[in-house]
Order: sequence, then structure tokens, then C-alpha cells
Amino acid sequence: MSGDTLNINNKAQQQNTFDAIVIGSGISGGWAAKELTEKGLKVLMLERGRNFEHIKDYKSAPLDIWELPHHGKVTQEQLKRHPIIARTWGTSEPIIDYWANDVEAPYVETKPFKWWRAYQFGGRSILWGRQSYRWSDFDFNANAKDGWAIDWPIRYKDVEAWYDHVEDFIGVSGSTDGLPQLPDGHFTPAMDLTCVEADVAKRIKEKFNRSMIIGRSANTTVPKQARTNCQFRNRCWEGCPFGAYFSTQSSTFPAAMITGNLTMRPWSIVTKILYDKDTKKATGVEVLDAENNQTYQYHSKIVFVNASALNSAWVLLNSATDVWPDGLGSSSGELGHNIMDHHYNVGASGDIDGYEDKYYYGRRPNGFYIVRFANLFNDKRDFLRGFGYQGAGSRESWSRSVAELSIGGTYKDALTEPGGWRFGMTGFGELLPYHENKISLDKNKKDKWGLPVLAMDAELKDNELKMRKAMKEEAVAMMEASSVKNISSWDTGHEIGDGIHEMGSARMGNDPKTSVLNKWNQVWDAQNIFVTDGACMVSSACQNPSLTYMALTARATNHAVEELKKGNI
Repeated sequence: MSGDTLNINNKAQQQNTFDAIVIGSGISGGWAAKELTEKGLKVLMLERGRNFEHIKDYKSAPLDIWELPHHGKVTQEQLKRHPIIARTWGTSEPIIDYWANDVEAPYVETKPFKWWRAYQFGGRSILWGRQSYRWSDFDFNANAKDGWAIDWPIRYKDVEAWYDHVEDFIGVSGSTDGLPQLPDGHFTPAMDLTCVEADVAKRIKEKFNRSMIIGRSANTTVPKQARTNCQFRNRCWEGCPFGAYFSTQSSTFPAAMITGNLTMRPWSIVTKILYDKDTKKATGVEVLDAENNQTYQYHSKIVFVNASALNSAWVLLNSATDVWPDGLGSSSGELGHNIMDHHYNVGASGDIDGYEDKYYYGRRPNGFYIVRFANLFNDKRDFLRGFGYQGAGSRESWSRSVAELSIGGTYKDALTEPGGWRFGMTGFGELLPYHENKISLDKNKKDKWGLPVLAMDAELKDNELKMRKAMKEEAVAMMEASSVKNISSWDTGHEIGDGIHEMGSARMGNDPKTSVLNKWNQVWDAQNIFVTDGACMVSSACQNPSLTYMALTARATNHAVEELKKGNI
């Protein structure tokens, strides 16, 4: 190699060298980029999908449904591109193409599995339900208490300050309730329960001593940074032009860009993490450009893997070397195992009379939350762990059907008045971390870019099936005690993934023989790699997990920078 060629190559590598690389731009990836850049590091954030700009790309957000080309319905062509989403409730014209193209990026369902993916800048932070709940030591202690799987390497006190840090930035509206199983946080003013919800909450408290509260939602009710407070449009998943709810686009990305330390690259599929077996460290990543199919290498001192729980595991599995033939981080035999989700699709609904003269303000993008009560305090069940409920008590709108009237002025007049009050709730239950619930690389099936895909082999087991029976029965019992009429209940079954809260695959732990990550979210086998999304979870609790991902990410970035300064990584 000539001297000139060597100089050119050195210059190219310098241009592709950063202090840190973040794989993924969703909820946790955005937080990693924000924290690292604010601490002075030069950061490259890689997104496998398209760029997606705040406000500009929220095409349907300013439009009414009748202004859309198909009035909210999806086309047959869209359904062909999204066969997984076609099996869900996500088939809505404004957001159908926010979801990944399942044909270009397939996976294998060894057992039925619904994988909701969003391959675009911001990931699912545009589409998430925004429910933001802290975990307590009932959750962090659960595995140790039950003798199940392995113990968490951390407790609530290790994460508490980072919950504060995250909530102060993203803006979580909520009430302080003094519940030991659901710690209070740093909230913006709470949204209101409707009058029906408030009365049902009172009856549930009197009858069962259970707590029904307003949801704790990452819709700020006061201005934050350059973000406007929530406008009560309830169209969050189309993208909020006001920036009222937390997303990468509205919150962490602008904060990172202000530092001047962030480079964001879309259309960048990370195919592997580059590993130096002599130093036992990652040296960077290999990227396949999704548009031109060219391969590039980027180098860094640390790598944060935030591609979402299952794709993060894919990156580690596909980073196999002669040292780690089963994937980077596979020495424990736990990489790809212990897949979890929250199981739902079970609940009840009915009518409530007597509030016909009452209404409420706006379209609240939130609902109530019935806090876990099963297997806590003096409550004992024939299954482990517990569940909560999310739901709403509201009046039917003009879009309801009136069976007795179909045409004419009388029909139109009827629809100018709100309909009756309806009350409904859906349960969200904890799934245990079964080792046999796993994902793996299927090298016989390839995606559009010739890369191996994941095979999903996970299912609910007896503990969850017993829990679901209780979830339905308790929903009915609480409604009956609250004067709800015409109650109907359901359990339509649950395919893992459908809760959109996938967890596990690279769990944290105290022992490298039984876990993939240490207590700081570092890969035991290469400690300058950090995994801080749902992959790191050791158990699933029953609360929505995204707030915990953000807190763990902020905590890990702080540790990473301290370790860099000490020269330990």
C-alpha cells in the first residue's frame, strides 16, 4: 500500500470516527444521544429507516378525517405491505405507513407473534401510548422473592434519581397518590378524571380498597422547552405539531442538536458491531446503507445499542465472531432468551346511567389506570405477579350508529347530542421471563437486503392463562359494584408482541454466567457496549416500561462518560 493510499484511508477513518455511536433513534436511543452529546461527546446516531421530521412529516395531523384520500381507511396495497399490522388494530390511514414494511423486513413465526415495528427516525416514539409509570421494589424484588429466573442487579433507589431526571425533561402529567407499588414522580398538573370515572373510582375504593387514578402520561400540561402544552386533540400517534407529548423529534433530538455534537444518519442498517478480541472491546459498527446497498464502517470508543429489544438482540446475534460464535454477548447462553411482553386483549365494558347532564372538556389523550392489587399486601392468588387496567368512562360521540334512525333531519338532530355514557377497561398483565421463550437468527430466510431474519418462539404459559381468568373476572366484579349495566367481557387471546412492550433477550444481572449485561447495562463480554432498551429487562412488571428504559439509559450514559474519563473503557 502506498503512502498516499494510507493517508487517504486514515483520513477516511478519522471522518468516520466518533466518541460514541448510538444504534437506534427511538425512545431510548434519543435519550442516549441527548445525554452523551450534552456531556460533550461527539455522537453518531444511526437509524435503519427513513428520516422523519418534526411537524413537516406529520402529514395528516392538521387534517380532518374526511380530508384524507381514503377517509381514514387503508388500501389493499397498504395491507399487502403490512400483513402483521393487518392482524392488529393499527390499520388506520394516517399512520399505516408509519409501521415497518413487513414484506421487506419479514420474520419467522415459530409460534404466533405480532411484532409492531416503526423503521423511521424517532422509531415508535411517535406512536407510543405515552403511559409513564415508575417501577417499585415490588417489581425489582419480584424475581428474588419468587425464586424465578435471576435477581435484578439494581433496586428502586438505584434508578429513583434518574426517574426524576427523565420526568423533569419529558413532562409527565399525573397525580401524586402515595401508593407504595406505584411511586409518585415529578409531574406536571394531572388531567381530570371524567365525572363517571371519579364516581367509579370512589366505589372501587370503598368496595375493594383499590386505587383508580388518572393515567400518568407523557403529555405535558405545561409548556416544556420549545414545546406547547397538550391541546387535547387526542391525535398523538399522527405526530403532534405542538410537541406536547414526548418523542425523539420534539424533545431529545432538538436538545442533542443544540450541542453541535450530534450527527444523525438515516437509512443505516447496523449489520454488526466490530469487535477487537485482543482488547475485548468494540471498535465501532458496520452499516449497510438501505438505499444504495453500500457497506460502511464507523468507529467509536463506546456503542449504545437501542434498536428496540428484539432488534438489539439481532445486532448482537449477528455480530458473531470466532470468539463468540453464537453472537457478541452470548457467553452466558442467555442472549436471545427470556422474551417478555405485557399480555392484554382481556377486559370488560358496559353502560352507566344518570349522568346525561354531564360532559367534559376536549378529547383527553389519556385514560384512567387501576393500579396493581393482585398478589400484593394481603391479596393471594393461584398465579405469580399481577396486572393493572387502563380504560375510560366517556360519552359516545356523533360517530355512533343509531339503529332506529337512518336518514333525515331527525337522525341528524340526534347526532348533535352526545350519546350515553360508556365505561370500559382492558387489563395489562405481567409475563414471566421463561428461558424457553426465545428468538434466534434464521439464516434460511432473508430480508430485502439479504440479511438473516429473526425467528420468534415464545408463548403465554399456565401462569398467564390463570392470570387472564382473574383479569376478566375482576373487571366484571368492579363494574358490577359500580352500577355499570349491560356488562360484556372478553378474552380474545394474546400473541406475544401484541402488547408492543417486548422485553428481555439481553438481560441484566450480577453474574456473567447467567446474564448478558451488568448492573450498568454493559455487555459483560465487551464493556464499552451498552444496551439500555427493552432488551435489558430482567422481569416485566405490569406497568408500561418506557419510562424505565429512559431512566436506565440516562443512568448508563452517566456511567459510560465517567468510565471514559477514568480510562476504564
